[in-house]
Amino acid sequence: MAESNDNVNETPEPEEISSEDVVGGQETPSPDALDREQAIVNESPGESEIIAAEETSLTNAAESAEDDELEYIEEDETPRVKPAIPGMDLEVNIVREGEDVLGGRPRYSEDEDPDAEESEETETEEELPQTIADASIDLAAGARYRATGKRKTAVARVTLKPGTGEYHITGVAKRAKSLEEFFPRHTLQRTIRQPLETVGYEDRMDVIATMHGGGVSAQAGALRHGISRALLEADPNLRSELKRRGFLTRDARVKERKKAGLKKARKRPQFSKR
Repeated sequence: MAESNDNVNETPEPEEISSEDVVGGQETPSPDALDREQAIVNESPGESEIIAAEETSLTNAAESAEDDELEYIEEDETPRVKPAIPGMDLEVNIVREGEDVLGGRPRYSEDEDPDAEESEETETEEELPQTIADASIDLAAGARYRATGKRKTAVARVTLKPGTGEYHITGVAKRAKSLEEFFPRHTLQRTIRQPLETVGYEDRMDVIATMHGGGVSAQAGALRHGISRALLEADPNLRSELKRRGFLTRDARVKERKKAGLKKARKRPQFSKR
């Protein structure tokens, strides 16, 4: 038992380093370490190899740049000249009236004229039957046909009687005027004459009207509406034709009234926070 305890308590003594292995206070590396260091030195590139690689890369880049410049010069052999005036290098592309866009041919012959075709179309439209042939109105000496026409805020009280196609219109001035005096505009005169011209009695009946309210255009529409209604009193069979032409349609558009608290009919005062 004593012998075994002695063996356990014994510790291995460190190896003694000889003075030959220590040089200048430093340990000399072992041969295996020297071999490994030499292998690393052999594997790592030297400074000369690194410099040579950099030089080769620079030369390759310069050669590629020279090749690109030569290609660019070969492509653009002809120098571009800036025009003195913008658009001078563009081709003139003008299509004259009556010529085809692609071939430069006239779209119609010299004998044909598009304006003439349009005029023919308008003539055919105007040639439609504008007068009602089956109108039968009693033109006795004492015949009177009265009606009221309206448009917006204008009102026209109309009386038709046998005559020569004269118009006697009384307005605010309380003095009867002719159609040309009361409505100087030709468009309004043509509008007022339409119902009698449609029936074919424009030269056989006189119109006596009293105008009230509205403007000039509204009064003209009201007068046409009143004449159309008076013609219905003379002959109820004219209703379909007059209605088809729109002479019996009452234009009820009026200005909307102003509301309390608003500036106009719907315009509100602007909100002010301060």
